Amino acid sequence: MQVLMTPAAFARIQDRLAPFGAAVEVILMDADGAFSCNGTPVAADAADPEVFWMSLDLYAGPRPGARIAAFAGQALNGARGQWIQVFSAGLDSPVFKTLMDKGLRLTKSQAQAPAIAEYVLAHAVSLLHPIAEQAAAQAARDWRRVPFREIGSSRWLLVGYGAIGQEIGQRVKGFGAHLTVVRRTLTPDPLVDAVRPMADLPELLPQADVVVLACALNAQTRNLADAAFFAALKPGSILINIGRGDLLDEDALRVALDRGQPGHAVLDVFRTEPLPADSWIWSHPAIRVTAHASNAGDGVLARGDAQFLENLRRFLDGEALIAEARPGEAGA
Repeated sequence: MQVLMTPAAFARIQDRLAPFGAAVEVILMDADGAFSCNGTPVAADAADPEVFWMSLDLYAGPRPGARIAAFAGQALNGARGQWIQVFSAGLDSPVFKTLMDKGLRLTKSQAQAPAIAEYVLAHAVSLLHPIAEQAAAQAARDWRRVPFREIGSSRWLLVGYGAIGQEIGQRVKGFGAHLTVVRRTLTPDPLVDAVRPMADLPELLPQADVVVLACALNAQTRNLADAAFFAALKPGSILINIGRGDLLDEDALRVALDRGQPGHAVLDVFRTEPLPADSWIWSHPAIRVTAHASNAGDGVLARGDAQFLENLRRFLDGEALIAEARPGEAGA
């Protein structure tokens, strides 16, 4: 069985492929789109693997879009493709739907979930706790007490409760905070104080101190955070978007921030990326901007490698794959 991957990914896991023996033959696609197998060049039309590993390496460096398109093109144009492991947790890109429509099984990455959860907690905690005000008092040599809201008494609302939401939930409950999640299935979860449907958002938003958008982008969630959403938010609350930029109406957010609903917004994703240099979002005093980097933790690559290797073993053994996309899940 042939597996297509990048040279960088192969360099990291080469030793761990040994147990698969002759069952796995690796084809490499380099940064220029050239293919090779065991050091021998392979013509593009002769590279027809069964398995594709779209690792994080594909997204790094110059022209990532071209490399991703070339990689996906091999899967779409080939005759033997069966399964593709992608690095993305969200499947709103049209290419993922095209791949699944062709009949390829697709597995999402869970590698970034712990890193994104830590990003969410770090920003939320630093806003709930008056660190900036304490620093200002220090700079002014002002010996005064700064009262603060205890995290354990805060109320959190997670919109979406997939792998990322569950990692966030574990950390939130470690502080003893109240946690409500909005998701499609209403199955109880031991970490969660309440599980509610999307239709209940108008009732839930006024109660939440921290609202996290961690849901998939689809027809139901596009522009979820609109003027009505912001009007329902608790004044002074914190909104964090680590889902997709199109979940949020940026113009409506600007109006809402100016009246304090929310009091702060932490944005890692945007409608246009990179965020244009002339965007008002950069300089708004109530917004924190990061460059779609909530998944930039130093453990992400290793977890991605481990998930692929485990899924490769399962694929060869005919077992269920980790984080396999459901029919109809891909596409926004």
